[in-house]
Amino acid sequence: MADNRLIVRPIITEKTTRSRETMGKYAFEVAEAATKHAVGRAIERMFGVKVRKVNLVRRHGKMRRVRSKPGWTSDTKRAIVTVEAGQKIVFFEGI
Repeated sequence: MADNRLIVRPIITEKTTRSRETMGKYAFEVAEAATKHAVGRAIERMFGVKVRKVNLVRRHGKMRRVRSKPGWTSDTKRAIVTVEAGQKIVFFEGI
């Protein structure tokens, strides 16, 4: 799978910003078919950093109501990527 289809978008919240600044962990939403090795290689190629560890989290969709009828939001998969000490992904700087 191509890198730009594997990595859907970065996840920028207060919690992910704190973990990025203190522990060097970056969060991304990834494709459902993504594996740890594929995500690690994609991040290394896209941002030019050395990936130390990749953790994947599956988030199940929640039930939401639309005009009193139940519906479901989509399932998503997140990747928490830890980079080597002293390295940063420049894309996230200044956010």
